[in-house]
Amino acid sequence: MQRFKHPAMGLAAALLAASGLLSSGHALAVENGPAPTLASVQADGPYAVSTQSVSGTGFGGGTVYSPNTAGKYAVVAVCPGFTATQSSIAAISRRLATHGFVVVTINTKSTYDFPPSRANQILAALRTVTALTTGPVAGKMDISRQGVAGWSMGGGGAMLAAGMTPGLKGGVAFAPWAQSSNVSSSAVPMSYLAGSADGVAPPSMSTSFYNATPGTTRKMLGVIRGADHNFPKTASQPASYTQVAWMKRFLDSDTRYSQFLNGDSRFSTFRSTGPF
Repeated sequence: MQRFKHPAMGLAAALLAASGLLSSGHALAVENGPAPTLASVQADGPYAVSTQSVSGTGFGGGTVYSPNTAGKYAVVAVCPGFTATQSSIAAISRRLATHGFVVVTINTKSTYDFPPSRANQILAALRTVTALTTGPVAGKMDISRQGVAGWSMGGGGAMLAAGMTPGLKGGVAFAPWAQSSNVSSSAVPMSYLAGSADGVAPPSMSTSFYNATPGTTRKMLGVIRGADHNFPKTASQPASYTQVAWMKRFLDSDTRYSQFLNGDSRFSTFRSTGPF
């Protein structure tokens, strides 16, 4: 079930909300699914999903996960890491889709592509998927609500894509790795999730990206105690539910999920510009 909540606003603000140009903090809220609990947000969501393959220009193709239930859903593109393929991010992406999102997991043109290339490929995937008119996803996308996510160099790519695309509604970077950051003027809400035992993309890297993101931007840093570089591959907690809650809060403007963005005992480090 999809419910919409319209906050009190004047005509000009209402027109902006209808066009998708109003900031995520004041946009028309979309409530997909029942009221969440910590248990429900950590498990698969209420939506059965279908899959379809997609190919296009500018990225290596991918798989689209979409809810079977009729409705309009936000669209998220998820990118794997260096030497990895979309199978490495399938579990965490499919779970996100079961909570009421259209999610595309992508393959990169080369598994050795660096974050700047991955950023462009993530955006190419969003353009391709939002133009689909066939298959289970047809008619189910709200193209005004788009987000990005990725793991390792894919997380770096997601971060860079957010920095160059102000129209995105939110992003999640899992154990992000990048040689440089372009987020110093980014207004896209961004969650950085790292593992305290990660020797590939150590927490200091996520911390530097978090610090580079403006203080006026909605942002969060969570370092998962004991997690290594592979924590996103199994949709582990609290990584999986944090992604669900972050995308719900900022792509759907659903404040029912704000309660899950205040930290977790499994985080050894937690910082944010919340409450959200």
